[in-house]
Amino acid sequence: MATPIRTISGAHGDPLAEAIELTKRLKLPYLRRALSDLIPTAKAQRWDPAEVVRVLLAEEAAGRDAANLRTRRKRAGFPAGKTFGDWDETKSSITRQVQDSLKTLEWVGRLENLCICGPSGTGKSHFTEALGQTAVEAGLTVAWFTIEDLGALIRRHRADDSLARAMTRLIRTDLIIVDDIGLLPVSPDAAEGFYRLVDAAYERRALAVSSNLHPSGFDEIMPKIHFLWTGRGASRWSVREEDLSAEEVEAGPAISFHSLRAWGIGQIRLP
Repeated sequence: MATPIRTISGAHGDPLAEAIELTKRLKLPYLRRALSDLIPTAKAQRWDPAEVVRVLLAEEAAGRDAANLRTRRKRAGFPAGKTFGDWDETKSSITRQVQDSLKTLEWVGRLENLCICGPSGTGKSHFTEALGQTAVEAGLTVAWFTIEDLGALIRRHRADDSLARAMTRLIRTDLIIVDDIGLLPVSPDAAEGFYRLVDAAYERRALAVSSNLHPSGFDEIMPKIHFLWTGRGASRWSVREEDLSAEEVEAGPAISFHSLRAWGIGQIRLP
């Protein structure tokens, strides 16, 4: 036996007014905004009731998706709003094939890491931010840091011994970006923050790093990073000499992300 449809009587017996009140109760703000305009149109054009429901639910879904996108973008903390819309891929030394591959974000799903190396002013930050914006638009969560932001995080949570909890919260993010390593001297707190981040994210989250240094030079500006070149950490960030040396990075115009996939880091050299 079918359950009878439950009706709710309003104070004035106006079905539209009652529907609006119900949308408030059920927290359907985007559906409510469309309701007043849609119902008269649907009545005049004799829409199928199922079509009315579909359109209203689609309005609610679209509104929530847009709100979630704004929230993810705000929480990411992007510095400049750079996207691929204002990126000239023809002027980059990164090949079109590699750019297109990175834009698919498949490497994020595989928990791989990306390091873009090159001098200042070559578009490293623009490219990494555009990748982050693409990830946000794809429904992923992103966190953007400078290296000194990590130092501030360490100082903020060291006082109450909550560093472990802070890193646990951070690595819930799908993609973590650290921008411009090596541009300025790195404080001990920032080095510790970077070390803790890499250690916590290992095989759990994807990292993207931009730097004007080859990763083999990170230990020169961040002594703590020495530990990442030994033992298990070597598979995270270092590169085999036969695959890529620091001298080859200086000489080569571009290095394929995919050729270094097994080592957990893709490196792209910008001129």
